[in-house]
Amino acid sequence: MTSPAIELRAVVKRHGGTTALGPIDLAVATARTLVLIGPSGAGKTTALRLMMGLARPDAGEVLVGGEPLRADDLVRRQRMGYVVQGGGLFPHLSASGNVTLVARHLGWDEARIGRRLGALAALVQLPEEALRRFPGELSGGQAQRVGLMRALMLDPDALLLDEPLGALDPMTRSELQEDLRRAFDELGKTVVLVTHDLAEAVFFAHRLVLLGDGRILQDGTSAELLGAPADPLVARFVKAHRTLDRSGRAP
Repeated sequence: MTSPAIELRAVVKRHGGTTALGPIDLAVATARTLVLIGPSGAGKTTALRLMMGLARPDAGEVLVGGEPLRADDLVRRQRMGYVVQGGGLFPHLSASGNVTLVARHLGWDEARIGRRLGALAALVQLPEEALRRFPGELSGGQAQRVGLMRALMLDPDALLLDEPLGALDPMTRSELQEDLRRAFDELGKTVVLVTHDLAEAVFFAHRLVLLGDGRILQDGTSAELLGAPADPLVARFVKAHRTLDRSGRAP
């Protein structure tokens, strides 16, 4: 039986005297898109940071490819691309400099870097001239595309995205949603995406996990979550998103 791409086993994470997450068990299937959703403070970003190895659990363990993720396991962490809201770009580097920074550090030759840069720009539909700009000269949508390119530069096994579209205006967000979903389908990678927006979650997800107060309140398909909420908080969360009907379609 194939191991999950990423797995949290009886994981607990505390901040001071407060339990931010857990205990939870969560397995992320290979080459599927799982969306973590829930209100602010639900534990979504904490779960993502644990998967990435940017935080360590206070109890339980995180496994990647069936093996425990250690704090010093840089090779395994490099197999995961991480995208944050706004792209998280270095302002003193051009777009291409941001994308290729780690590849250059690892000693990739210029020909290989150029091929990969061109392929990724085509994938995310970023104009070549935008690669020469600095982050302050990019639109919000362009910066997010560059952030995605940077996360994909080393061809990671998994892609982890934390509210990647939250700061964008509705039109740009809609366009980038379409491009991201197409890219996910093309690449066939394991994807974990965090959002508080239910419509966006339904658009992307093969599977939805709704968190509340650090616990998993519901885990399943969008139709199950919308049609049969498993918890009063789930029902309240669904009701707050009035643009979806029970099938997950906008009216």
